[in-house]
Amino acid sequence: MPAVSKGDGMRGLAVFISDIRNCKSKEAEIKRINKELANIRSKFKGDKALDGYSKKKYVCKLLFIFLLGHDIDFGHMEAVNLLSSNRYTEKQIGYLFISVLVNSNSELIRLINNAIKNDLASRNPTFMGLALHCIANVGSREMAEAFAGEIPKILVAGDTMDSVKQSAALCLLRLYRTSPDLVPMGDWTSRVVHLLNDQHLGVVTAATSLITTLAQKNPEEFKTSVSLAVSRLSRIVTSASTDLQDYTYYFVPAPWLSVKLLRLLQCYPPPEDPAVRGRLTECLETILNKAQEPPKSKKVQHSNAKNAVLFEAISLIIHHDSEPNLLVRACNQLGQFLQHRETNLRYLALESMCTLASSEFSHEAVKTHIETVINALKTERDVSVRQRAVDLLYAMCDRSNAQQIVAEMLNYLETADYSIREEIVLKVAILAEKYAVDYTWYVDTILNLIRIAGDYVSEEVWYRVIQIVINRDDVQGYAAKTVFEALQAPACHENLVKVGGYILGEFGNLIAGDPRSSPLIQFNLLHSKFHLCSVPTRALLLSTYIKFVNLFPEIKTTIQDVLRSDSQLKNADVELQQRAVEYLRLSTIASTDILATVLEEMPPFPERESSILAKLKKKKGPGTVTDLEEIKKERSSDMNGSAEPASVNASAVSTPSPSADLLGLGAAPLTNSAPPPSSSGSLLVDVFSDSASAVAPLAPGSDDNFARFVCKNNGVLFENQLLQIGLKSEFRQNLGRMFIFYGNKTSTQFLNFTPTVICSDDLQSNILKCSSMCLFLFGFCVLCHTKL
Repeated sequence: MPAVSKGDGMRGLAVFISDIRNCKSKEAEIKRINKELANIRSKFKGDKALDGYSKKKYVCKLLFIFLLGHDIDFGHMEAVNLLSSNRYTEKQIGYLFISVLVNSNSELIRLINNAIKNDLASRNPTFMGLALHCIANVGSREMAEAFAGEIPKILVAGDTMDSVKQSAALCLLRLYRTSPDLVPMGDWTSRVVHLLNDQHLGVVTAATSLITTLAQKNPEEFKTSVSLAVSRLSRIVTSASTDLQDYTYYFVPAPWLSVKLLRLLQCYPPPEDPAVRGRLTECLETILNKAQEPPKSKKVQHSNAKNAVLFEAISLIIHHDSEPNLLVRACNQLGQFLQHRETNLRYLALESMCTLASSEFSHEAVKTHIETVINALKTERDVSVRQRAVDLLYAMCDRSNAQQIVAEMLNYLETADYSIREEIVLKVAILAEKYAVDYTWYVDTILNLIRIAGDYVSEEVWYRVIQIVINRDDVQGYAAKTVFEALQAPACHENLVKVGGYILGEFGNLIAGDPRSSPLIQFNLLHSKFHLCSVPTRALLLSTYIKFVNLFPEIKTTIQDVLRSDSQLKNADVELQQRAVEYLRLSTIASTDILATVLEEMPPFPERESSILAKLKKKKGPGTVTDLEEIKKERSSDMNGSAEPASVNASAVSTPSPSADLLGLGAAPLTNSAPPPSSSGSLLVDVFSDSASAVAPLAPGSDDNFARFVCKNNGVLFENQLLQIGLKSEFRQNLGRMFIFYGNKTSTQFLNFTPTVICSDDLQSNILKCSSMCLFLFGFCVLCHTKL
């Protein structure tokens, strides 16, 4: 930048600023500013032409007044006129005024663009730099339309100075971020990659930022940057601090460039070239080794720069997930930070270890730090660090430590911050189910969860308890006994009443033989909670009462008296009143056999994907530790010695909410063909989820493929390693239509694929004319070619 001459000091501006600072009140300041604005306006409108120095001085005063918070509605043309000056200081003030005050919709934008074009074509590096800075600062779509094609040429031109290349790279980056559709990809993209080999590290730093952003959306066009980035990173990492003296920050050579290069490499998988891959591995090992060395300075800037490079290197190691040695070393290094006195380091270490826990190579290494993480959960003052500790415990959990981790989470839940309690409840519910070997432990855990944090237990959680208890015969008696004992507490949460009402209504007969839990005692216990509950819970309890009429005929009269009371038959709530009337009538006129049929035990629920897991993902957002369920699926089965069957989708079945219809009187008939969950672990599937489901994969040629369509309209006809063929049908009165869909299970595209539907003569004669019934395939009727 040219030196400012002595005459460019603008004494008048200095005096004006001094006067403003010496004002004793706001009114005095406004008075002085208004006086100056009137003087500037008269100078601009006067007959005498102003020289460049005067224009610059007055434009500077207007800029200062604007920065004080006052509106400026004139002086823009004078600032534009300064752009045509050949003096650096005048042109600089003009560009500064435009960058701050000129709106992208201004009528002067065309004049400004012409001035910028002239400066870019001047080949004067100082003027080119000012023009590029103005384009980047304004960054409007109009600027992008005018200069997006010109700037790449300046960037890759051989005679462009280094300082201009830096400005051009960052200017192009700004335009690409604001208007990516206006930045054309062309020959310059292959040439800009070679800027990573530039001798000037400032150019390399700016180019790396640009290439990283471009590579995220166009990875194939910038694939050659990987080898160049590794080469440059190797030179930085292996150099001494004296080799890059101008770019060494507190004994750390080029830390910002190192971080940017490591981030660029995270846009791509591990290099395929063994030489490049080996060189990158050496770089990462060197960074990990340097982290173990004693610090060369006690200042915080040194540790910050050093750790910035280290954490970015660990992020790259996690991203590649291909070097077991590096992953374990990274885990051990992060483990040392878990007890560091710096809060930010502890937070970053916990966050990185959450991702490391998903790798099969480093999961065991992460588990060795479980006691440290549990201690952090108990003693950490910062709530954000405690939340990361919860995330890490969730990520490192498997069958070997599930009970310990769930117990610690429950203990922490009693004192946890209110903002994260719901998230912890969801995680405890997921872990307790996923890794439950003994489902009595699962029932105890969920009931304890409701006791500790009942207000944060969503419907999805207690729905899951109901489903698992109904689907597992071995836990039904224990669940009934446990909820009965839990309900005896003087104060219990409403969610516990819901669970207790549902389970006792279904399986209360399993504990009725004990005099301490006789039918009448069960009924009185539930009814004692009735007046304390909300309307939906009361509705569920009324359904429980009518279930008791079937289970325990000896207390039928007592229940009828409750249903017959004015508080029920004349209830202000229509739902409760209708249930009371209908249940009373049902218990009065129905025979024992009819009651037994209508009020029979609920059949096993069909399985669907877990709505609890979906709720946690929705709460945390994509790309978080909740996504580790998919990543760890294979690793968990190998590690724990029992393979978990893969979760599949089942056909869509309309299933009522248990709180809305305990009897299922208004529901579509449920089949009992769904197999109970495997004893080796839960599938995390859920009847209460709204997601569509599909039948389990079947062996080719199985006759069951056709038998399943007796009760269902949708499903899979055939499936093997290559192809899946499914059928979906819809019927309304005498009309129906069928869809046949094909799924390609390979990674390659099918070629010359032609489906054919053959109807036998008998079947053909039974099909109505096409106007009444069509057989649709890929949106067209295969009989009449009618389009759907």
